[in-house]
Amino acid sequence: MRLVHYDYAEKGSYFITVCTYDRGCLFGDIVGIEMQMNRWGEIADECWQAIPIHFGNVELDAVVVMPNHVHGIIMITDVGATHASPLHSPMPTIPNGPKPRSIGAIIGSYKSGVSKRINGTCATLGKTVWQRNYYEHVIRNEAELDLIRQYIESNPARWAEDRENPNGKKE
Repeated sequence: MRLVHYDYAEKGSYFITVCTYDRGCLFGDIVGIEMQMNRWGEIADECWQAIPIHFGNVELDAVVVMPNHVHGIIMITDVGATHASPLHSPMPTIPNGPKPRSIGAIIGSYKSGVSKRINGTCATLGKTVWQRNYYEHVIRNEAELDLIRQYIESNPARWAEDRENPNGKKE
C-alpha cells in the first residue's frame, strides 16, 4: 500500500520486494538453507548491485535473490536519487510514469535492465520476467531496519513456508 502524498524520492530507507511473473522460479533453487542462483539469478543480483552506478545518492543494504523474488533495502542518501549517467540509464522517460529520482524510477530501471539481459541471454525477446507491481515499505527507524535485515538474511532458510514459494506449505 502506497502512502498517499509521500514523496518516494525522499531521503530514507526503503524495503523493496520484486516478484517474478506468475511466481515463476527463474533465479535458481534453495538447496538446504542456501540460495543457489542460476545465470538468471546472477543477472538479477548483478543488476541490483549496479543500482548505485545508475542512480547517484543511492546506497544498498541487505539483499537476497530468491527463486522467484528479490528482497532488498535501498537507501536514498540525499533528496532525489539523481541519475548518475543519464545517457546510459536503462530507464526511459515515460509520460505520466514514475517521478525520475524516485523508488519507482529505480525499480523500473532495475526490472527493465534485468529483463533486457535475461531476454538477451536466451533469445526470448519480450518474455515477461516481472510482475507489474512491486512492494515497497518506508523504513522508519533503526530497530525496524535491523528486523528487516534479519528477515532478508533468513529468507532462504524459511523458503518452505514462504508465501511466494509456489510449492511451499500453506497455512
